[in-house]
Amino acid sequence: MIHVIKSVERPKREIVEAFRNLSSATVYEASGKRGAVSNQIRPMHWGIRVCGPAITVQCGPGDNLMLHKALEIAGEGDVIVVVTGGAYEYGYWGELMTVSAMARKVAGLVIDGCIRDSEEIFRMGFPIFCRGFSIRGTSKETLGFINYPVVLGGVVVRPGDLILGDNDGVVVVKREECETVLEKALKRVADEEKKRKALNEGVSSVEYNNLKEVLERLGLRED
Repeated sequence: MIHVIKSVERPKREIVEAFRNLSSATVYEASGKRGAVSNQIRPMHWGIRVCGPAITVQCGPGDNLMLHKALEIAGEGDVIVVVTGGAYEYGYWGELMTVSAMARKVAGLVIDGCIRDSEEIFRMGFPIFCRGFSIRGTSKETLGFINYPVVLGGVVVRPGDLILGDNDGVVVVKREECETVLEKALKRVADEEKKRKALNEGVSSVEYNNLKEVLERLGLRED
């Protein structure tokens, strides 16, 4: 059995860069309301963003051996995506792993589990999305898998899929759908700018969104 697949097909770099300034909510809507990761996996602090192709990791419960291996093979700009077999309350990632990740120019970490050394990591500025923080240490005795599909917070993530996270949460875009979703997201941004201008001029959201007929159909009564 092969535990580590090193070859990953990623979205084009210019596609990834174009996603970088889009919000997770915009991309989620442009994806047809698909790809929203559970809100139990959240930014470790306000104001961080992550964007890049996924390197997927399946760790053994309470064991971070495969995370160390993932750090060895992750490329510049990759986002390490980790599942932990439901054993969330261990500190799978810490300060020294962050040092290594930053030296290798990894774009960030999204983990369905906890981290530790959060104060030091905060000062370093490395973007992490996680379930929380735990001082419980991990073992390094269990083989897992790298660059196989994983289920992260209810969403299937395959190696090379685009991961985008901000204050509102994390969204996953299938690699082969990135260009289509990007086009729809940029159109949505343009449409929202028109809407913002209309609302700023005093048009009501009921009027702009043609909600009067919906309200009437539902039997809204006003006095």
